[in-house]
Amino acid sequence: MLIFYFFAIVVIGLGILSLRSGLRFAAYVKNELRRPLPKFTPFASVIAPGRGLEAGLAENIAALFQQNYPAFEVVFVTDRAGDPSLGVFNEVSQIYDHSAGVSARVVIAGAARDCGQKVHNLRSAVAEVDPRSEVLVFVDTDARPHPTWLQSLIAPLVDPELGATTGYRWFVPLNGGLASQLRSVWNAAIASALGERADRNFCWGGSTAIRKETFAKLKISEHWRGSVSDDFTLTRILQEARLPIHFVPACLVASPGDCDWGELLEFTNRQLKITRVYAPHLWRPLLIGSFLFCVVFFGGAALVIARAFLHLPYALPLALLALIYALGAAKSWVRLHAVARALPVSFGKSLPAQLLLWPFASALYLCNAVVAAGSRRIKWRGITYELKSATEAVIIARES
Repeated sequence: MLIFYFFAIVVIGLGILSLRSGLRFAAYVKNELRRPLPKFTPFASVIAPGRGLEAGLAENIAALFQQNYPAFEVVFVTDRAGDPSLGVFNEVSQIYDHSAGVSARVVIAGAARDCGQKVHNLRSAVAEVDPRSEVLVFVDTDARPHPTWLQSLIAPLVDPELGATTGYRWFVPLNGGLASQLRSVWNAAIASALGERADRNFCWGGSTAIRKETFAKLKISEHWRGSVSDDFTLTRILQEARLPIHFVPACLVASPGDCDWGELLEFTNRQLKITRVYAPHLWRPLLIGSFLFCVVFFGGAALVIARAFLHLPYALPLALLALIYALGAAKSWVRLHAVARALPVSFGKSLPAQLLLWPFASALYLCNAVVAAGSRRIKWRGITYELKSATEAVIIARES
């Protein structure tokens, strides 16, 4: 029992630190949303790499054309002319063909050979942006940005010393399935890792802006060669150049949709495999921390049940478990309340899941980290890769 009490106190200490970081995140979001936007609206290229069909694709693409921004282009890039996503983009772009200040173009990148397909698409699109463009904006096609997203993401770049700006994704389940809710809770833990420490922030490839001049100066397109992860690589280059990454809470974007259990495991395992290859300094603490939590929380729950069954005292271990749970639930509530300020979507159905499922999200993190320890093979948009290193990826199979 003394061993359990010792590690329970350690987990409680970590829970207090986590809650404090959540409060700092909430304060940062509140302060940033109150800050007036600088008047900086240069011509921008919004690059959206796509491959295959996905739920809500037309609505997500339409959201790009509905931005309250004076002049920009939407560059949709895919690997082949016959990709079904291209038809959706063409249909949507025709609707907004006469929108003032908005233009659209398509880039066919061809099949990737020396890097991930998404990275290859991005490199091809960057090479063909409008010469007037001063800012490159990268967005994922499963994100649905609100109308002020583009202006909010670009405005801080008025500071030429800033490396990049970034938002992050928030999964919004549509039908409320357990797997979809767990995916949202799992992903939410990453969102609150962003904040006021620009030197510790990271770029999320689904909502990132960078000056074209900075992109070229740092030779990012060349550094992307051999990479599968556009955002981890971009983050590393900016950190090595000591250029800050500014998190813009107003650029948190909703990613509406549902998933089944297989899709949940594929997504979360892929994220941790990529993390292990591109940021092992993050993967190791996550493995250790989630293991310690699961042993104490779920092992403690089994201990309490066993002691109750054997008519032994269990009040103290039960109280410790209740405190651990309360700290995690408080962090989840603070985080959700902060995100609700920035995202114009209803979170009423998400609150119970955020409060109740976070221990299981921690258990899922442990499973993902263990899987990542034994495999570097991922599947992304129908293409299977073997991640040899942060600079070498081999394409194993490609679905048509």
